[in-house]
Amino acid sequence: MIGWIKQLRITFGASFLWLVCLIYFTQGFRSFVWTAISYQLKYRLKLPSSASQFVTSISFVPWSIKPIYGIISDCIPIRGRKRIPYLVIATLFSLFPWVILGSVESVSNSKHQLTIFLLLQNTGSAMADVVIDAMIAEAARHEKATFSGDLQSLSWMTMALGGICGSLFGGYALNNIQMNNIFLLFSVLPTIQLFSCAFVADSSISSSQLPEFSTSINSIGILDEARLSPQSPPKPGTLMRKRSHKSSKKISINTSKYPETEKDESLPSQWFQSFQKAGYTLFKVFQRPIILRPMAWFFLAQVTIPNLSKVMFYYQTEVLNLEASFLGTAYVNGWIGLMFGTFTYNRFLKKVKLRTILMFAHVTLTQLTLLDLILVSRLNVSHGISDKVMVLFGSVLSDAVQQFKFMPFLILSGQLCPPGIEGTLFALYMSINNFGSAMSSFVGDTLASFLNISSGSFDNLSLGIAIQVVCTLVPLIFLFLIPKDATGISI
Repeated sequence: MIGWIKQLRITFGASFLWLVCLIYFTQGFRSFVWTAISYQLKYRLKLPSSASQFVTSISFVPWSIKPIYGIISDCIPIRGRKRIPYLVIATLFSLFPWVILGSVESVSNSKHQLTIFLLLQNTGSAMADVVIDAMIAEAARHEKATFSGDLQSLSWMTMALGGICGSLFGGYALNNIQMNNIFLLFSVLPTIQLFSCAFVADSSISSSQLPEFSTSINSIGILDEARLSPQSPPKPGTLMRKRSHKSSKKISINTSKYPETEKDESLPSQWFQSFQKAGYTLFKVFQRPIILRPMAWFFLAQVTIPNLSKVMFYYQTEVLNLEASFLGTAYVNGWIGLMFGTFTYNRFLKKVKLRTILMFAHVTLTQLTLLDLILVSRLNVSHGISDKVMVLFGSVLSDAVQQFKFMPFLILSGQLCPPGIEGTLFALYMSINNFGSAMSSFVGDTLASFLNISSGSFDNLSLGIAIQVVCTLVPLIFLFLIPKDATGISI
């Protein structure tokens, strides 16, 4: 492990690696403050579970429009730089909402004002995520693409470590620290992130230089689409190959209809042409089946499964009477499961076919969702199994299995980013996943409302979970959208 990290440090630079790890650690440590938000919505604002889930879903909308941040950072440099200035702006958006929520109690006690500031904070976090993902994609391509999977794995393991620390301290903080001070304490990490930006180099480009939108499929390590056609099925292990393989057909997108940028053109005109080229390139790249079909599956895999997490949180605190410190421990186990899933995938599963991994993940998730059904029906008590054991056991396993499902998507997305629009295209991939997650929350909220499941009324919760179990199997019907011989191995 230490040697692996040293190699990454030598390859990508210590300051860059520090910034990547810090941003992902902060993303994971958000569990520290978002646990407090859940209690703020339930106990101080007295919101029912459906309203609480609606506020949370709305506040996370910025994660579903990440391509906007990506295309802006790709096309509009600030003082000749495309990444670090936007990372500074994003960090400021992440920092000040927590400072205000911690300093002005009336803001945190107002549902509408709290939602607005959470929306702003998530805008900053999502923008920072887009920028650092683009920097990772650029660094992996410019230095050693073979390290891209390792860099992604390190990022997610760092985020899992942040989640473990955040969950441990979050449970303790809720019992020993005032809510406003929790918000202020969390603002320390964005502050460190802000100062760290000064130590990372950012490539400078001329203000008159438009980004080159090379969309050669061969240049990003993907085989020609003919290998995906029904008439010529792909051979095992040949879906993704190294760029040095010369037998691949080069598929390019013609952007020659756009005139070259003249040096004497105004800056707004240059920006417009850059936006136009990026939009055209993005459209042409994304419509290719090798990209469109897998992304469609990952979206369907999210949106077809109703998210009942808020309802379960209310059930655990009201009916099972689980205290905040224990729920923090349960979240820790979930993050440990995420870290274990990341390590296991990176060590053993990178060469396994994607369809096999995804089928295993959904069948296992279906079985794990049954644990919630057993918990709600109280069958565990009749067999002498405590509620806490059920919650802890289910948390760690479900998050580990979710990571088996997500790591191939993450690594594959990073490899499908042509030069020039790394931020935009990778952000689009992630937004598909985030938008599907947001839609899953809305579907879960609708299902809970339809079944009249709310705070103090959990009679139909077993039925809701049973529906969730069935829905978890639905994405298996659409596995044909995933290329038959695709794997998540990095190029």
